Amino acid sequence: MLDVKNIYKTFNAGTVNEKTALNGVSLHLNPGDFITVIGGNGAGKSTLLNAVAGSWTVDEGTITIAGTDVTHLPEYKRARYIGRVFQDPMMGTAPDMQIEENLALATRRGKHRTLRQGITREEREHYREVLKILDLGLENRLTTKVGLLSGGQRQALTLLMAAMVKPHLLLLDEHTAALDPKTAVKVLDATERIISREKLSTLMITHNMKDAIAYGNRLIMMYEGRIVVDVSGEEKKKFTVEQLLALFNQASGSDEADDKLLLS
Repeated sequence: MLDVKNIYKTFNAGTVNEKTALNGVSLHLNPGDFITVIGGNGAGKSTLLNAVAGSWTVDEGTITIAGTDVTHLPEYKRARYIGRVFQDPMMGTAPDMQIEENLALATRRGKHRTLRQGITREEREHYREVLKILDLGLENRLTTKVGLLSGGQRQALTLLMAAMVKPHLLLLDEHTAALDPKTAVKVLDATERIISREKLSTLMITHNMKDAIAYGNRLIMMYEGRIVVDVSGEEKKKFTVEQLLALFNQASGSDEADDKLLLS
């Protein structure tokens, strides 16, 4: 579903502020893979997601999504393949529109527009059903303006909207980082239910190593623009935070893991 081959990205090349953000990264996702991505600030996590999404082009290497080489496609053309949720709960929804209107926009994304206006009764019933998976009671608040929702409710709604028209790839960029711990757990649980139900191929960045271990079927750790740890299956499930830190130290040749990873 995603094939990243030997990509490089350097910012401010040739200046005193030169920074190599991606240093020969290769990554392959099979359909349905749910990969958690961890690493300290400056490790290259968000740069990797932005490179896949097309927010900026890579200096070298190729990126293929669902068999299509998107390396040189602009961001708006890659949007047909990708669903994305950002860290800020205020992004991804229209606050002055109702919940059902936001869902209608997401459902009709990329489809031919007609002169028909409004939301049909069948559509409204469908929205009620899909909202139930969030377990937040939003199925009973279809006409509530999104701007009146809490940050956690908005983020959960954004997640649902990103998956309404099943994307080839779902990108989650620390989408619970701005939420309080209790709300973050609810959104993560909803995330897992949606990914499992739709069998979505997913990359999820997190700073929380416990979450990185608990969610998904595969975990990668980045350090200085490289992938230094890649574990999956039973090996991943058995990991503890302490073992993962030790593995990071071994793979990176560094003993600064506690400071670098900003554990929560």
